[in-house]
Amino acid sequence: PGGRSVRRVASAASGAMTGTPHQPGFADWVMLWCLVALWGSAFLLIAVALDGYSPLTISTGRLIIGAAVLLLIVAISGRSMPRDRSSWRLFVLMALLGNALPFFLVSWGQQGIPSGLAGILMAVMPLVVLALAHFLVPGERVTRRRLFGFVAGFSGIVVLLGPRAGSLSDASSLAYPIAVLGAAVCYGLNVIIARRTPSLDPVVVSASVLLLAAAISAAVWLATGVDDGAPAGAAPRFALLALGAFCTGLATVLYYRIVNSAGATFLSLINYVIPVWAVVVGALVLGERLPPSALAGLALILGGIVISQSRPRPRARP
Repeated sequence: PGGRSVRRVASAASGAMTGTPHQPGFADWVMLWCLVALWGSAFLLIAVALDGYSPLTISTGRLIIGAAVLLLIVAISGRSMPRDRSSWRLFVLMALLGNALPFFLVSWGQQGIPSGLAGILMAVMPLVVLALAHFLVPGERVTRRRLFGFVAGFSGIVVLLGPRAGSLSDASSLAYPIAVLGAAVCYGLNVIIARRTPSLDPVVVSASVLLLAAAISAAVWLATGVDDGAPAGAAPRFALLALGAFCTGLATVLYYRIVNSAGATFLSLINYVIPVWAVVVGALVLGERLPPSALAGLALILGGIVISQSRPRPRARP
């Protein structure tokens, strides 16, 4: 999540929970860094899982495991699933745009790009929300400051793609980063749609959405008859399990705990840390070495986010 639109959505979600956000304490910082580690390491785990599974199998397995974790939490805590049809119709759209489709696009895109680069490309999501909100959300107009931040972030994308961006003949290699950018667009659309989410317990909403996403992805997986070839080794199996249980299920619980405890503005700090985390763990664990242009693109994207989210100082009245 990122940007003011995301902070407002998260604030609305936190309103369905008990408690009022307070000044972040030590426990809040610990949970924040745990969430950064979980979401930032997802790209690394996808890269490992690709050694034994297809992209569709990874996204489907991740959703099934994550949904099972959240449904277990719902059952243990005594919560109940919503029963009205209008909520479930909205959940279907959120499941498709917020989970099933972007999970597959990221997994498919990482077949051709390093995990660190995928993490950097996903950092543009707050800028996507900014652009979409201008057209789809009343009152969210793009100001000069926001426009300048968007242009800076977009220039970072151009720098990231490098020679691929200017070569139409290299469409095959260009398709992989574009798939990851497509996932960022899906997440941005999902943020706009999430504004219409009814006032329900966010954990219940997340469990419902993940359940539907798992069902959609599993139906596609069965219909296409995906063949993963030889049985996966221990590392890909562990990576898939960790993706579902920790990076999808547990991360969702942490997300709402932080929003409820310290507020959505505090949570928005992860926008600046997750791409850096993805680059670092990709280099340390997988030995990835990104070119200087990738780091320059990261700086431009993060700079664009800072500019677009900053607020001008109010003028002093005489």
